Amino acid sequence: MFSGAQVSLYPMSGNFAGIILEAIKGLDPYRDALRIETDDISTLLVGPPDVLFAAMRDLFVFAARSGEHCVLSAAVSRGCPGEPDDPICGVTLGGSVKAPLAERIDAALAAVAETPVTNQPSAAQFSLYVMGTGDHMDEIYGCIDFLKRSGTFDKAKNFSTKLRGDAGAIFATVQQAFISFGPPEGHVTLDITVSANSPTKA
Repeated sequence: MFSGAQVSLYPMSGNFAGIILEAIKGLDPYRDALRIETDDISTLLVGPPDVLFAAMRDLFVFAARSGEHCVLSAAVSRGCPGEPDDPICGVTLGGSVKAPLAERIDAALAAVAETPVTNQPSAAQFSLYVMGTGDHMDEIYGCIDFLKRSGTFDKAKNFSTKLRGDAGAIFATVQQAFISFGPPEGHVTLDITVSANSPTKA
């Protein structure tokens, strides 16, 4: 199944180029497991979701450790009918059988609890879109239940959910939202914005 992300990194600093070039080193451990294509707007990462989210996390954390206000913005998609399958993705999210919602929530909570700590305080907002299923609102409500119990939930906002906590837990929470809700082989997308070192914390 095709899964990928269009990612943009924005350091709020006169040294933005240096911060970005240093942060790109965070992708080094994942280069063999990802297809990476960069242009003047964003970087495309194609690969399995566990690698995608780990790579985005490390890219962001490397930049945020500069101490400057840094923002990562990404559009993430799996199962898009307009994209060909890519062998590098190597993922079938449980095949065609969808586990009961309560079981998926419990498994997602356990995965977030086990994620490594990065010691990088962060905030994020994201929106999940489950495409082409009649029960998409059940899936979204299940995801909201998971988020409220994840330990990273901050508040609901118009059109999105706000998360706060360690960057590792935030990216793990969003990864679990992405893979645990919606049809296993269906089209699911999310938009995410992550921020660290903001001069305003509201």
